Amino acid sequence: MTSGPAGGPRPRERAEETTAADAGIRRFAELWSAAVHPVTATTMSRTEFEAHLVPLARRLSAALASQPFDTAPAYEVGAALVGAQCAEPEALPAILGAIDSHLVPHCPPDPPMADEEARTRCTRLQHALAAGFVRELRKRERDQHEALSRAAEAARTEAEKALHASEAKFQAVFEGAVIGVGICGLDGEILVVNDAMARMFGGMDFFRPGRNVNEFVHPDDAPGVHEIYRELVTGQRDHFRVEKPHYRDDGSVLWTNLTVTLLRDSTGAPQYQLTLAEDITEHRLLRERLRYEATHDELTGLPNRTLFLEHLDKVLAGESGAERFGVCYLDLDGFKAVNDSLGHMAGDRLIKVVAERLQACAATPDELIARVGGDEFLALVTGPTAQQDSAALAGRMLAALEEPVRVDGRELLVRASIGVVDGATGEIGRAEVLRSADITMYRAKAAGGNRYELADADSNARVIARHSLTNGLPAALERGEFFIEYQPLVRLADGTVRGAEALVRWLHPTHGVLGPDQFIPLAEDTGLIVPLGRWVLEQAARQARDWRDAAGGDGDRLRVNVNLSPCQLSHPSLVSDTVAVLEDAGLCPSALCLEVTENDLIGADEDALRPLRQLADLGVDIALDDFGTGYSNLSYLRRLPVSTLKLDRSFTRGMQRAPIDPVDVKIVEGIVSLAHTLDLAVTVEGVETAVQAEYLRGLGCDTAQGWYYARPGPPERLHTLALADAS
Repeated sequence: MTSGPAGGPRPRERAEETTAADAGIRRFAELWSAAVHPVTATTMSRTEFEAHLVPLARRLSAALASQPFDTAPAYEVGAALVGAQCAEPEALPAILGAIDSHLVPHCPPDPPMADEEARTRCTRLQHALAAGFVRELRKRERDQHEALSRAAEAARTEAEKALHASEAKFQAVFEGAVIGVGICGLDGEILVVNDAMARMFGGMDFFRPGRNVNEFVHPDDAPGVHEIYRELVTGQRDHFRVEKPHYRDDGSVLWTNLTVTLLRDSTGAPQYQLTLAEDITEHRLLRERLRYEATHDELTGLPNRTLFLEHLDKVLAGESGAERFGVCYLDLDGFKAVNDSLGHMAGDRLIKVVAERLQACAATPDELIARVGGDEFLALVTGPTAQQDSAALAGRMLAALEEPVRVDGRELLVRASIGVVDGATGEIGRAEVLRSADITMYRAKAAGGNRYELADADSNARVIARHSLTNGLPAALERGEFFIEYQPLVRLADGTVRGAEALVRWLHPTHGVLGPDQFIPLAEDTGLIVPLGRWVLEQAARQARDWRDAAGGDGDRLRVNVNLSPCQLSHPSLVSDTVAVLEDAGLCPSALCLEVTENDLIGADEDALRPLRQLADLGVDIALDDFGTGYSNLSYLRRLPVSTLKLDRSFTRGMQRAPIDPVDVKIVEGIVSLAHTLDLAVTVEGVETAVQAEYLRGLGCDTAQGWYYARPGPPERLHTLALADAS
């Protein structure tokens, strides 16, 4: 595409793009009209209706591509459609269906965006349009109701005049009313109804002689309506209004807007009841349909988050009458892999089968299953035994998912993790219940998944604390809250200090000093371990340089050990970063030892080992930390670029006192012998007593560290120990 004077498309090309976009909008309006026109009450022709939709389609297209994204135009389009007489019950599903199928393909956003984002925006536009549609429809209903009230008041006034003045005049008003009108005695006997009322109920036969309004009881009558009626016929009130359902003779249900007025004689004594009725069945069905769509999951038909939370709030507030409750939070394990490998359609089919199985697990009306997210489900249990029942329901749900699900010719194994929370109603809020269920569910995942866990306050507190530490890690590095302590490495043969291991600490503003076991796993999970590890390496290298400078000629024997995490081992810049740190600190490679745990190197291929080989070739020592806790096979050491084994303390703990276990002695003796055969030095961790140190020296161990020599401390302590050795 060539450019115009300002570097953009030329006028002709902009016109072509505009024409293409407008053609897409008109094609969408054509498809939209074809879907919606047949189910509307509009007086417009199909062509006129399509032309009416073009500017509305243009507003939806603009809203789809808006930056920032704004759903307000869709809300206004929904209101405009009601104004175009698209208010039939079938119209809204047709409107939303056409948008879902045709808006994105024919009106793609400009500039282009990912399909998933475009579909998400389209869905949100549908929701906004539906909200505007319903809001306008309700306004229209209110206006109609007000008109009805005015008509009712006029009819009541006119009826009273007719009764008092002229039977003929009353009859004219009665028969000519477009709404249902009936007159009853104070005892409820129906005296007369007009044709409009008879048509509502299926014919005049419905109002056979002797029929009484007290027969028109329905299970869905509003609470207290009978008390209000009694007040009217006894003269305590003059009128009331209510939405009321009725059974017709054929069993169908008629919903009416019912206004009942007390008619008094010339002395003011109650005489008759005047009833005015409007058929609102279609409007009621539309409201119920919209309500259902707003509270149920479209894919599975299960209650959605909105309806679940309504039920939960009522239970927790004590409005349901239940004294105890239980909540199960279920999340499928590995569902993302299904979507990524088989596509979202396959994922949807899997979710539908899972939903059917979970719904079948609800054994009583006191158990509600809802889909609240992509692969997330919530279950609510109420009743005196909710604690046991919720755990039993979790077990049934896991059992129901044991059988593989067949999707697109594949059998998929379904696993799930469930968190179970229970308690007494009125003692806990919704947010706390859902947070506890969420935390408990992730505890089940952390324990391997395909299981359920019961909520535990202490466990939840630990998870929350872990989350707090995780969130605080990035800022902690920026604020300089980390510091390093050093634990001396002592040569067993003569007791001289040969260096120290750098151990990072976190001076947390709330929790105080935290050891590496409390935050290093979090740093690895979040990826912060790479910048944190580089910072530790920089600080340790500079400190080693200072030690060597301060010790003069004797400083050449001092080195610093720095731990590497699995994330650092696999990071592509490990070698270059290490070389740069050594150069910046002015430290020779032989003064640095990098410690790698045994488990991190088990099964490592040559590509994984290459960075360590390169560092070893440069002169950096590589130590195998925690040796003996993993594979524990010395034969694989021959292919690793290591120069030192750090023997795990579990092998030497038994040497801290006499008599010493001879089995421990033989194990350590064998490891030392074979390590020396392979030209590897042996360092022992956790030395705490003189007896232990003496035995290890006698077994040929090269260096040791532990509280017997010194606890981890500031770098000045190692400098003091090194000077003492020199003197």
